[in-house]
Amino acid sequence: MFKQTRTLVYLAVLAALSIVFGRILSVRVSLGGIEGIRIGLGGLPIILAGFAFGPWYGGVVGALSDIVGYMINPMGAYAPHFTLSAYLTGFIPGAVIWYGCKGQRKYWQLVLAVLVGELATNVGLVPYFLYTLFEIPYKPMLIPRLCSVLIQAPFYAYCAKVILNFKPLKLTDMSGQPKP
Repeated sequence: MFKQTRTLVYLAVLAALSIVFGRILSVRVSLGGIEGIRIGLGGLPIILAGFAFGPWYGGVVGALSDIVGYMINPMGAYAPHFTLSAYLTGFIPGAVIWYGCKGQRKYWQLVLAVLVGELATNVGLVPYFLYTLFEIPYKPMLIPRLCSVLIQAPFYAYCAKVILNFKPLKLTDMSGQPKP
């Protein structure tokens, strides 16, 4: 029971971080009066959940962070298309690592997993949804989004590698008693 509770708490913290990073601490670039590109770290906690806990958990963190983030800070009408995209942002990299790489987390594998997921969602689905819902032209968004994905993928993979390999300090002395 303890492990399930700890996992739930970690996933909730990652979802909260995604909301803060994506909705509050990000830069929005407007295209045609509608947000076209968002530059920030909102995808990192979602991808990290997929790497650490598996693709299904990464997907749930992505979907929940999109839904709760919309409730806290709505930017236009709710569109479930973007919730699907947020779900896939966590699911695809997690699936590449857990099933394609058999759980190994070498740096190049993390970069590949992030690249596959980000290309599918941020370069493929999101511009398509923006075009079908708001008639924002598809082609002008491709180059900036592709450039941002090519910059973000190695950075996200590096951050994930550092966080996943982090060993917390033991806060006890030699006798096993907690330090004051």
